Amino acid sequence: MSKLEIILLCVSSISLLFNLGVFAYARMCITKLLTVSEELGDLKTLVNNFSNHISDVYELEMFYGDETLKNLVTHARSLDEQLDTFEYIFSLTEEEVENVEPNEESEN
Repeated sequence: MSKLEIILLCVSSISLLFNLGVFAYARMCITKLLTVSEELGDLKTLVNNFSNHISDVYELEMFYGDETLKNLVTHARSLDEQLDTFEYIFSLTEEEVENVEPNEESEN
């Protein structure tokens, strides 16, 4: 082997190892992002359900007009609206679920 062939072999080996490392790192980051996306989507759903439940309780005759519940409803709605700012994150996994469901129905 000539000196040039050895250098090219070493450079290509280093390049291959570097590319494999970048691929593994990117895959790990994407996996973490999708996990966070799912968890944030679940949190959004929980807060939305909580807000609806508090609103329903507030509208009951027994509790209608209670300032504490009114403030709690306002707080829950504001938290729900604040979570809407992260929709671009949790929509990553919601679109996948919507795309998977029709395929499952057609298989059955």
